[in-house]
Order: sequence, then C-alpha cells, then structure tokens
Amino acid sequence: MQIPEEGTSPERYRVLHRNITVLMLLITIIPLALMASINYHQYQTALKDEIMTPLGALVNKTKHSFELFLAGRLSTVKFIASAYSYAHLADEKNLNRIFRGLKQEIKGFVDIGLIDANGVQVSYVGPYELKGKNYAEQSWFQQVKVNGTYVSDVFMGYRKFPHIVMAVQHVNDTGEVWIVRVTLDTARFDDLIASMGLDRQSDAFLVNRSGVLQTNSKFYGNVLDACPLEIPPRSFEPNVVEENDPRGRAIMLAYAYFSSPDFILMVVKPQAEVLKAWYTLKSELVLLFVVSVVVIVLVVFKLTNVLVNRMRESDTRRELAYREMQHSHKLSSIGRLAAGVAHEINNPMAVVNEKAGLIKDLIEFTPNFPDKQKFLVLVQAIIQAVERCRTITHRLLGFARRMDVEIELLDINQIVKETAGFLEKEAMYRNIRLRLHLADNLSRIESDRGQLQQIFLNILNNAFAAVSDGGMVSIATFDKDIDTVGITFHDDGCGMSDEVLKHMFEPFFTTKKGQGTGLGLSITYGIVKKLGGDIEIKSKEGQGTRFTVYLPKKAAEESRT
Repeated sequence: MQIPEEGTSPERYRVLHRNITVLMLLITIIPLALMASINYHQYQTALKDEIMTPLGALVNKTKHSFELFLAGRLSTVKFIASAYSYAHLADEKNLNRIFRGLKQEIKGFVDIGLIDANGVQVSYVGPYELKGKNYAEQSWFQQVKVNGTYVSDVFMGYRKFPHIVMAVQHVNDTGEVWIVRVTLDTARFDDLIASMGLDRQSDAFLVNRSGVLQTNSKFYGNVLDACPLEIPPRSFEPNVVEENDPRGRAIMLAYAYFSSPDFILMVVKPQAEVLKAWYTLKSELVLLFVVSVVVIVLVVFKLTNVLVNRMRESDTRRELAYREMQHSHKLSSIGRLAAGVAHEINNPMAVVNEKAGLIKDLIEFTPNFPDKQKFLVLVQAIIQAVERCRTITHRLLGFARRMDVEIELLDINQIVKETAGFLEKEAMYRNIRLRLHLADNLSRIESDRGQLQQIFLNILNNAFAAVSDGGMVSIATFDKDIDTVGITFHDDGCGMSDEVLKHMFEPFFTTKKGQGTGLGLSITYGIVKKLGGDIEIKSKEGQGTRFTVYLPKKAAEESRT
C-alpha cells in the first residue's frame, strides 16, 4: 500500500509503521529461518551417521563372531572325519572317547554319529537311540552328498530344545565315503547376542532367509516363530534402515547376512532412544528459534514504534514551526499595521487634544461666555475621548513591539492590566465579570513584554470561550517563592475532562470544532518553557478551569538569545 503524502495523517503513520515492521521482520527472520533449517538438516544427517556407523559396526562384529563360532565347530567336525578311519569311527568305544574329548575341550556338542554312504547311522554317541537310523531320504543328507558339508537351521525335533546339526562328508584314498554328523545346542547364540551389550529398549536376534526366528526375541517372538519384520534386501555388508515395526514404533534396523549358513543377524533400536540426543537438541533448537523470533518481533515492534513516533514528533514539530512562523508573520504584519495606525491616529488626536485645550482655556478666560458650564463639560468629554484613544494606541504599540524580543525589568501587574484591557469591551458586552486580584509589592521580573502579553491573551481568550454570558473570569498574581512569581487565571466555565487535559498542550488539538487551530495553548506552552517557566492546569467538567503560570524572576539564558 502506498504511503499517504499528507503531513501528519494518522493513516500515513499506520501504513509507514506496517511497512517498516514487515520489512524489518523479513530481513531478520528469513535469514534466521534459513540458517536454522540448514543447521537442522546438516546436524540431523551428521548425527544419524554418527549413530548408524557404530550400530553397523556392532552388527558386523557380532556377525563375524557367529561365523567364527560356526566355522570353528565345522572345522572340528571336518578334522574328526579326516583324522580317523571309517573302522575306527564305527567302533562306538572309539567314538565315545572322541565325543568325551570334544565335550571337554569344546562346549556345545550334544551328540555325534557316523553315517555310511547309504545314509545308515553306523555308530552313535548321545542321549538318544539313533543307531541304525536311515537318513538317505532326508534333504540334509542329499545336500551333504553334493556340497561336502551341511549346517542346518535351528530346529526342535524330538529333542525339544533348539539345536543345529552339522554334517561333514569324507572320502578316503580308496574312495570309501562316510559322514560325521553332530548336534550343537544354541546356547552360545544367546551368549553372543548378550555380549553386544544392548539396552532394554533394543533387541537382537537371528532369522533364516525364510523369516523364521533362530533365537528368542524380546519383542517379536520366540525361536522358530515367524518374524513379523520384513526381511531386508540381501547384503553381506552391514546396513541400517529406518522403518516402523508391527507395534507402530519407529525403529532403526541394522542387519547383516551370513555367508554361511543362511542366517541374518538383526538389531532393532527404537528411534526415540537412538535419537534421544537429537530430539533434545531439536527441541532446544526449536525453542531457541521461537524465542529468537519472539524477541525479534518485540524488538522490531518497539524500534518501529520509536522510529515512527519520532518521525511523527518531527513532522509535528516541523508543522508547528511552520504554523508558528506563519502566525509570527501574521502578527508581525498586524504589529506593523497597528504601529502605523497608532502613529497616524496619534497625530490628529494630538491636534484635537491641543485644540480642545485651547477651546477650554478660551471658555474659562472669557467672561460672561454663554452656556459656559455646558461647553466646558463638552470640551472635557472631548479631552477624555482623546485620552482613551491615546491608551488604545499605546496598547497597539505595545503589541507592535512584541516582534522585537527584548528582555527588560517588568511589572507583571501592569502587563496583566494592559492585556485585560483588550477584553474589557467583550466582557461588558457579554456581562462577564473580569476581576483582578493583583498582589501589592509584587516582585518585578526579567522577561519579554510582548511574549508575556501573548501568553496572557491566549489564556484569557480560552477562558472567555469557556464561560457563558454572565460568567466570571479572575486573574491573581502572587510571589510563589524567592525566585518565582505566579499568575493564576480562573474561570467558572464548562471545564475539561481528564482525557482532554492529557492532550491540552498538544499541537493541533482543539475542542473548538471548526473554529480553533489547536495552536494557541501549544504556542503558549512553548513560550512559557522558553522563558524558563512552567504552566499548570486544574479543571473539572462543569466546575471551571484554573491556569497557573510560573515565571522566573531572572530571565533564562535561552530566552535572551
């Protein structure tokens, strides 16, 4: 919206206030918001990397521990299959001695058995009666025949506890084939997961590639249950992804595929726990941003108010100075005109006075002058009228001289009488009682006559405007203290409300709608202050108004310049 060009229009300052506020808010908040947004995303990315990298490293380390565990057990079985002959392993005494050595040195073995090339269990050492059992039709037997080794998924079987099976095929130099098969419990799996040192809100478990849990999970089921989480894409390197679990929690899922067997190690951490530091920082960043914006808004509004108010005050002072200059020029012209008129009137009045005096002398010294007494009365009336004209022209010349500032020793009572004399006719016409209560022996003061006359006349004009016909206006003078005299102007007019009193000395404020300019009391206040004095108002609606002007007895330095 375009700013109105009119001087002190309220709309102009409202638009100016709005435009400055919007501009300052834009140039302060936009860079702050951009900086906060960039820092937010950069820190979020950096923090996630800081969290994901250690989590991926933990998964990778634990995966290698699992693989080393399984590879170590598988190597042991391979050694047994290759270190002993078929006949030696077929002897259950020898097999039992080997099994006792295994259990003593390596934990986790449950049983061991020798299977011939036809899939028949030739010898067995363990808690069950499996000797003579034929495995020829089972899939694991076919896999070990093809691949040479086999590691099963976790299963229960009739053992009723989770375990895995390892089988190794051996072919000797003569082409004889046999298979050594062992069963391992999975307690070591739980130990490896526990060694990860996860917090209570986190979870780690193994699944196979079909999504079946190979270990117990805190939150997603027990061993051999279907894992409710989606199987992530195949990758032998550790990866961390963000997703939601079936419970609706936002989680970070770290996983890694085993090269052998077909297991997947998964670690689940809730994002609320993982990113706790980030959420705390984010809250602090948001709070800091909001507080900064609030502070900026408050400061901008405060500065804008101060700036616009100063511009308004400057415009008002400029307008007041311009109006006062116009007023001064007008008064100067009136003063020059009054001086000319007074001079032109004084000359014929002097002639009239002389001729009237001469006529009076002739009448008095002429014996037997007809109607002597009557003519003396008429001549005396002429002389009194001339004196009245002299008094009026004297007052006009006093106001004419006000344009030339001159500090002199003045009698306040005399200036009050002169000023009140200008309003005597209006007081008589409106039947207003104009009463003077002038202090005897009032101290003289150093000041400017013309400026004091203007002060008193402005206040008296306001008093006459406030009282109705038949009202009363009184003027009193007094010594306030050793340095100050006071002049009180009291009327019994309409009075003023508290709200009007607040704005009484503001430029262009007037209660005379369509008549007043609102400059009289503002100029009066400025003159009083310039003379080093003060002005006080007391008023109540319907009870009248009292103006009290305090003037220093010694002229202020600024009033001399």
